[in-house]
Amino acid sequence: MIRREHYIEKLTPTIDTEFVKIITGVRRSGKSFLLMMIKEMLISRGVKESQIFHLNFEHPDHYHLQNSEALYNHLKEQVHSQEKVYFLFDEIQEVLDWQKLINGLRVAFNSDIYLTGSNASLLSGEMATYLTGRYIEIKVLPLSFEEYLIFKSYDKHQSERYFRDYLEHGGFPSVVLQSDVQLKKDVLSGIYNSILFRDVAGRATVKEPELLERIAIFLLDNVGQLISTNKIANTIRSTGRKVSNNTIENYLSLLENSFLFYKVRRYDIRGKEYLSNQAKYYVVDLGFILSQVKKINSNRGSRIENLVFLELIRRGYDVFVGKYEAKEIDFVAMKHDETLYIQVTEHIPEASNRETDNLLHLPTGHKKLLITNNWSDVGYYEGIPIVHVNDFLLEF
Repeated sequence: MIRREHYIEKLTPTIDTEFVKIITGVRRSGKSFLLMMIKEMLISRGVKESQIFHLNFEHPDHYHLQNSEALYNHLKEQVHSQEKVYFLFDEIQEVLDWQKLINGLRVAFNSDIYLTGSNASLLSGEMATYLTGRYIEIKVLPLSFEEYLIFKSYDKHQSERYFRDYLEHGGFPSVVLQSDVQLKKDVLSGIYNSILFRDVAGRATVKEPELLERIAIFLLDNVGQLISTNKIANTIRSTGRKVSNNTIENYLSLLENSFLFYKVRRYDIRGKEYLSNQAKYYVVDLGFILSQVKKINSNRGSRIENLVFLELIRRGYDVFVGKYEAKEIDFVAMKHDETLYIQVTEHIPEASNRETDNLLHLPTGHKKLLITNNWSDVGYYEGIPIVHVNDFLLEF
């Protein structure tokens, strides 16, 4: 088991605090392994295994515990001492009324609680009010490029050799650990179908799974493009299919809640307000574009843009699409009191200054950065750093 230090560093200070730790993220991104790492850390600190209660609610052995009353009765029977206990619950969303129960466990036992879940709606709705102000969320993504190199035991200084494989097949651990290309594609298809038809269609009782699939493919084929509900609806209607804008919006929300796609709103830099008419969508793992759209040589610039977006949210930024007068900025990344303006390109065209001019047009006072996939572009342009995407992912 390879440690994911980025998440361990986030979790370590929270151990033995009063807060419930909720680990969220797309299916198969490594949440269960992170829970196992937490168990190993606890044992290394002297916690006895008898104090740790680790349950995966997707395991058949635990199907009978998928309601709060049954789970509570089970735990009452298992906890026999006054020592502190540690509850590690995997895929907690499978348990009916879990929020109310978890809040109750905080009261009933001297406990430290860790949960994983594969849907963003876990932390919304009426039931979530039981945990308001009492939880910490740790958001898990598939492997970063740096983690990918570690998993493959590759030399970081030769990262350029391996970038194409990462860009095409993504960072799901179960995919990265395969060496056969066809097997990678098969595993990716299996993960994608599991998310789409189990976590989205199955859990929300979607009436038109074929329509959901078409919307997802549209988003995959248009990562990094400005999209509106109308644009998706009109594309589908052009094939003779009737569909309402409300249905499109509902299905888009389901795809976001499953962590399959991220919606990035537009932000008016001058007016300092959010714009609601259009947004960009980025996929949680680039391997899905290869396995579902099968256009590995198209939109390479958009896929690199998607990769930069994932790295920004991994680093804790809130990310928006920037608009300044008539110009568009790929990303406005905000964290605490820092604002970073970013343009992303496959390469800087010789006959166009668009990428640099869009940044130069912005007011001074904030950091500006241009990320390219062309080594000959690297350097500075009128004070703006131009870095290669490899360096951004690993060093910047």
